[in-house]
Amino acid sequence: MTSVDTQHRADEPPSGREEVARRLLESSATLSYDPATEVDWETPLDVGCHGASPEWSTLYGTSYWAEMAEEQRRELTRQEAASVASTGIWFEMILQQMILRDFYAKDPTDPAFQWALTEIADECRHSIMFARGAEKLRAPAYRPRRLVVEAGRVFKAVAVGEAAYAAILVAEEVLDVMQRDWMRDERVAPFVRTINNIHVVEESRHMKFAREETRERLKGAGRLRRQFNALVVAIASYVIVGSMVNRGVYANAGLDAKRAIPLAKANEHHKSMMRSSCAGLMEFLGSAGLLTKPATWFYQRANLI
Repeated sequence: MTSVDTQHRADEPPSGREEVARRLLESSATLSYDPATEVDWETPLDVGCHGASPEWSTLYGTSYWAEMAEEQRRELTRQEAASVASTGIWFEMILQQMILRDFYAKDPTDPAFQWALTEIADECRHSIMFARGAEKLRAPAYRPRRLVVEAGRVFKAVAVGEAAYAAILVAEEVLDVMQRDWMRDERVAPFVRTINNIHVVEESRHMKFAREETRERLKGAGRLRRQFNALVVAIASYVIVGSMVNRGVYANAGLDAKRAIPLAKANEHHKSMMRSSCAGLMEFLGSAGLLTKPATWFYQRANLI
C-alpha cells in the first residue's frame, strides 16, 4: 500500500541528501565484505609481525622504545592494536544506538533511512570482526575506564543532530587515517591488514554520510546552538581519543607500566602523528562552524590540532 507522503516523495526530484544516501546504498551493494570469510581466522598468529605500524605506537621514538627488543616492540603494537579495536567496538555500539534513535519511526522509504540501517549492519559486522581480531592478537578485553563508560551511556542517550553525527565523524576519521597506514604496511600481520582494509573501505561511506548529516542538521542553526554543540563534540572527541590505548597494554606487553605511561603521554612523535592525521577533519569542522575557541582547547588537549 502506497501512502500519500510516499507518493509525494516519488513525484519530487531527490534532494542532495537523498541522492547521497542512494549513492551510498549502491556502493554498499557493489563493494562490501563478509569478515567471516574474507579474514584468515584459521592461520595461527605470526609473532614475527606487528599489530600496527610501529610508527603509530605510543612509545615509538622514546628512550624506552630504543631499549626494547624487536620482539617486545611487536608485542606492544599487537596489544595497542587490540586496544584500539576494543575502543572501536565500544564506540560503534554508541554509534548504532544514536542512529537507531535518530531514525526511529521515520519514513522507511527515505533512502537515508535505508542507508542508516545499512550502516548499522556494517557496524555489527565490524564489531564482531574487531572482537575476533583482538582475540587472535592474544589480548584481553580492553575497556574504557568506568567513568568513560558511564559518560558514553549518557552521551548516546542525549546526543542528537549534528552533535551525534559530528562525534561519529571524529571517531571514524581518526581511526581511518591510522588504519590506512596499517593496511599497507607489510610488517603488520596479514589478517590485521585485511581487517583494516575492510574497515577503511566500508567506513569511507559512513564518513560521507556523517558529513552530509552534520551539514544538513546545521542548516539554519543559530550561533548559540553551534557554540554548544561544538563544545559537546570536542569533549566527546577528547574522551574517545584518550580511550583508544588502554594503560594496561604496557604491562601486558611485558613493560614497566610506571615508566611507560608517562613517556607515552609526553611522546611528541605520537602527538604529531595524531595532529597530522586530523588536518582534513579540523578543516571540515571549521567550515561547519564547529571549531570554536572552547572546542579548539579540547582538540589541542587531545592532540588533534
